[in-house]
Amino acid sequence: MSKAHERLSQVQSHLASSEADIPLGRESILSKSPNDIVITCALRTPFTKGGKGGLKDTPAADLLVHALKSLLARSKLDPSLVEDIAVGSVLPPGGGATEFRAAALVAGFPESTAVKSLNRQCSSGLQACADIANAIRSGMIDIGIGSGVESMSSQYGPGAVTEFSDLLESDPEAKNCKVPMGVLSEQMAKDRSISRKDQDSFAASSYQKALKAQKEGKFDEEIAPLHNVKFVDMKTDEEKVITVDKDDGIRDGITAESLGKIKPAFAKDGSIHAGNASQITDGAAAVLLMKRSTAERLGQNVVGKFVSSSIVGVKPLLMGIGPWKAIPVALEKAGISKDEVDVFEINEAFASQCLWCVKELKLDEKKVNPNGGAIALGHPLGCTGARQVATLFNELGRTGKKIGVTSMCVGTGMGMAAVFVKE
Repeated sequence: MSKAHERLSQVQSHLASSEADIPLGRESILSKSPNDIVITCALRTPFTKGGKGGLKDTPAADLLVHALKSLLARSKLDPSLVEDIAVGSVLPPGGGATEFRAAALVAGFPESTAVKSLNRQCSSGLQACADIANAIRSGMIDIGIGSGVESMSSQYGPGAVTEFSDLLESDPEAKNCKVPMGVLSEQMAKDRSISRKDQDSFAASSYQKALKAQKEGKFDEEIAPLHNVKFVDMKTDEEKVITVDKDDGIRDGITAESLGKIKPAFAKDGSIHAGNASQITDGAAAVLLMKRSTAERLGQNVVGKFVSSSIVGVKPLLMGIGPWKAIPVALEKAGISKDEVDVFEINEAFASQCLWCVKELKLDEKKVNPNGGAIALGHPLGCTGARQVATLFNELGRTGKKIGVTSMCVGTGMGMAAVFVKE
């Protein structure tokens, strides 16, 4: 059987999770072992609106410095024990490698702590966590940090995509890799019959859940506020110093009806618009990982553990179905069914694709993004995957639940997912 057929088989098996042949590994993944890869701290900055919000004048590297400093402060870990830091980021020139190494030094890590940048587009933050987890599992390092950062205010735009050569342009499927995500998502919504009404309802729910969560202080534990932030007032050009302690893309009064009045962004007869797609956003997040035995030896509080992850490919023009294909593979690796998962954090790149994935996987919608997602919170590209880890553990801990999954679609046609367990 080809790998493609194996993947499809895994997807199909989890669409019918009640069947007896699905392995039930909940007891197994809830058990504890000295070799477990555990998370002892996970946090993020507030997320603010690109070009408008409180962090618009803060460079990406500075956001990363804050996230890393906050991680050290909360975990009380000796920074000299951290052997590697992986930073997911999509937009910086040169991948951000130079400035992120410098950021680690400013944050208080010694020269002995290595740093790498990586770019798997929207899954970069999760890929950074998975890379560190796998490096620990293989014995390459003992302690590491998976993180993500993006300043879309300063680096988002057409310059982020390299011009294709004649060779790449000559291949029809390769050429599809550069089709703008809004355009291909619009076509997918039409092809898969995802109505404007359903998209707007899904998006409104994201805003309403996020607003309620923010008012109730549900995000407070995962957010590391920034003080003394430089902010230039766009109306007066006055430079101010402000505190940024909450997400500023969450809006009050959003309903399916109000979203229904917004003009489509990618086609006159289209269904996708600014209100039912993820926001352009600035932010950073960081996750501290090590073996359970290491955490116990150092007196680190174990937040939860990293169980499994998956990365899959799909057709470039069907980028949005990535979670549909990736989630069953991650569940298969963990030996559990979708019904054994308590919370799903699935990136809302577009309401259309996220809603389609949820319905096709037959997930309980109450378990999906219970406090809203990227439509309301924003999607700083390289950061989201790490942010979801912090948000997931915060929600699992608050509700006393155990098993969570994070996932996202990935530009050019991929999907990624991971399974975590809360202690």
